[in-house]
Amino acid sequence: MSTTEATSSTTANRTGVYLAVLQLVFTLGWTTYVIYLPKLCADVGIAPSAVILILMLDQAIFTITDTAMGIAADKIAPFVGKLGAFVSVLTAISCAAFVALPFVAGTGPGAQVWFIALILIWVVTSSALRAPPLTLLGKYAARPAIPFLSALTMLGYGLAGAVSPYLGVVLRNHDPRLPFVISGVVLLLTALALSKVERDLAQAPAVAKQPVAPAKPLGPVPMFFIASMVILSLGYQLHFSINSTPFFLRFAKPDELPWLMPVFWIGFNIAMFPASVVVKHRGGLVVMGAAGLLGALAVLGAEMAGNLNILIAAQFLAGAAWGCMLMAAVSAALAIGETGAEGKVVGLVFSALALATFARMAAVAGGLQKLPEYAPLLQWAPVACWSVAGAGLLVIAASRMQRGGVESRPKRSSADG
Repeated sequence: MSTTEATSSTTANRTGVYLAVLQLVFTLGWTTYVIYLPKLCADVGIAPSAVILILMLDQAIFTITDTAMGIAADKIAPFVGKLGAFVSVLTAISCAAFVALPFVAGTGPGAQVWFIALILIWVVTSSALRAPPLTLLGKYAARPAIPFLSALTMLGYGLAGAVSPYLGVVLRNHDPRLPFVISGVVLLLTALALSKVERDLAQAPAVAKQPVAPAKPLGPVPMFFIASMVILSLGYQLHFSINSTPFFLRFAKPDELPWLMPVFWIGFNIAMFPASVVVKHRGGLVVMGAAGLLGALAVLGAEMAGNLNILIAAQFLAGAAWGCMLMAAVSAALAIGETGAEGKVVGLVFSALALATFARMAAVAGGLQKLPEYAPLLQWAPVACWSVAGAGLLVIAASRMQRGGVESRPKRSSADG
């Protein structure tokens, strides 16, 4: 490795660590919001039954704004320093609204309209922290490094998922004002560093990259990729957020759940890094497809587990599969959008995650998990989602390889577009 390549690699790795921290802090802030939202709504006179509707509205907004922010990032990214400034300004607005939530709620029912307005401001502006920062990887990082950097970035998301059950136990009975202030300040300080990260990437020695062509409309394969991401995300939502707790309660007590639920995220965090090597050489679509099929088997194992040890192992493997899917999806999105549409395609991935979350919340709001006639549907839907989408992705990847598509070319070993 030359000195130029080593310097560029070091800078890119630092960026990956930074993005992991940013995702960790942002996701923990979101978790804090979800933990306290029922109490804050009660303070302003909003009925408990409306809390799930507010959360659904948040996800509906993310579905739109994640893609919109990604497109905006594509337009801003060519101007060095502008993307960091764009994200920092929106994050400042977002954090101000976020920190104000418990203080406004504390004034009583008369502040209900202001409370809802602050939630809307926070959700819309916080989309700037989802897809736009990842645009920097597609713009500056060497193609072979993107899978590893994607794994690093998603590590922050996975660590937040592992910590969230404990956070709920620790914070539930505390005054919300201090956690909101701490979360908001830490997130703002972290986001403000993005401008420096962007300048460091721009000033790093350039690595050899293909000439960038003008952005093109998404073709059928990228659209199938996004549709598959929606299906895979729905499988994850139904399995982890709806089915996992009842699975564990077959063998464990409720107070043991905070120690058992993170098993999924341990598998998630561990599996991404070895899988990134496979993505580097075989492409993201292959890994997404294979992980979907293996994950379906793991979920099936969780469904049929006869004791706690088997269930723990199955949950670990299911989490590992989801980690591989998500890391490979981010890598594939950056490769598909490499003609100047990185933010748009990554934004579509985040929109897919939000849409699946919305669907899961809608199912919960409708009480489907409590209706016996829908029990088989919720039980087997995750297996169906992961196996069908996984098989479809493998078929698409295989057909592209047979045609001598992009994924089979060494110079684009991490690409799927």
